[in-house]
Amino acid sequence: MTIWVNEQIDPSGIIYSCIACLDEEAAKDCHQNWQNNLSDEQKQKGWVARLRTVETWNEVPVNALKLSR
Repeated sequence: MTIWVNEQIDPSGIIYSCIACLDEEAAKDCHQNWQNNLSDEQKQKGWVARLRTVETWNEVPVNALKLSR
């Protein structure tokens, strides 16, 4: 199983928000939306939007919104 994890990470490396789902297309759309919504100022300060995959729900950060579809 592949689980897609979208994370917004603040300059100190703390996950600000996280959404995990099984739908690759939805995950990529979400990631693009998060990328587009980061202001230039946020990017300069070190905010990042990251998309990654994991194989089990146990690998998803605890604070994530977990979508099964």
